[in-house]
Parts: sequence; structure tokens; C-alpha cells
Amino acid sequence: MDDNFDDYFTDENLPEEPEHIHQETETEREEREIKEATIERRGHSLKLLLALIILAMVLFLGWWMWQHYFHPYRISQEKGWIMKVSNEGTLFQTFEGEMISTGYIEDTLLAMRSDFHFSIPTDSLARDAMRYAADGKRVVLTYNEYKGKVLWRGDSRHVVIKIEPDTNLVKPNPYK
Repeated sequence: MDDNFDDYFTDENLPEEPEHIHQETETEREEREIKEATIERRGHSLKLLLALIILAMVLFLGWWMWQHYFHPYRISQEKGWIMKVSNEGTLFQTFEGEMISTGYIEDTLLAMRSDFHFSIPTDSLARDAMRYAADGKRVVLTYNEYKGKVLWRGDSRHVVIKIEPDTNLVKPNPYK
């Protein structure tokens, strides 16, 4: 082995120590150790801003889905005769119905419009609808209208919440 290199570990090449070495006090030592142990965090405000933006997007998406699919934007009634009630669907079996509305019959301009389609969420309402369809009675459907369809609720945006017979039938005037 060649000894023609400087050995930095011999006593000759050690740096000279100053004559007056500053003695570190206890508080200075604690402050130095704390400074060495702590990690400086940079970009903390950027991460917070990004987290707030993501949170706002998630909240907006949740609000939009609730408004579009789960909150009815219209509660209304329709009068007419129920023509058909059927149990449809492969994964989610739902009751679907069709009704001829009195508005379509009375107004000749709406004769080319299609029937009123609706979904029935419960078995008891479906039995009532089938009974009224078989009897041929005029009924009043109270329904919620949603902006979007959900698989388990049915194939229509109109979901019936109440079916009752129409008792406000127009009676002939006896004085004519």
C-alpha cells in the first residue's frame, strides 16, 4: 500500500482549537436541540388551501346529488284513470304505472301527448293502484317529481306518494 497520501486523522493535521472556547449554557443547549429537532414546514398554507378547495368540491357535489336525485322539486297531483300497473326491473323490481289524465282527454290540443307515467314505491300503493285500474275509477295521484331517476326508486321521475279516489267529480246542474 502506498503511503504517499495525507492522513487526516493524525495529530499533526488536526485543526487548532481556539484558546477561548465558548461554553454553552443550559438554555442555549436546549434551544439548539429544539431547533435541530424541529422541522420547518413550508407550503403549509398551500396544503390548507388545496384541502379547502377539495372539501368545497366534495360538499358541492354532495349538495348537487341531493338536489338532483333525492329532494323533490315538485309535489303535485294528477287526476285521471289508471290504465296499467306492472312490476318491472331486473335488479330492482319496481312498480310502474300509466294513467290517462283528464287534462289530456278534455283538451283536444293535447291529444297527441303521451300518457302520464309514474313509479310506485310501495306494495300497498301498487295494490291500491291495481284495484282502481280494475274498477275503472277516476283517481287523484299525489306524487313527488325529482330531477333525476334512481334505480331503486323506479323508471320514472314521478314517484307516487298517495292514491285516492276522485270525489270532486263534476255533477250535472239540476236546474238546467
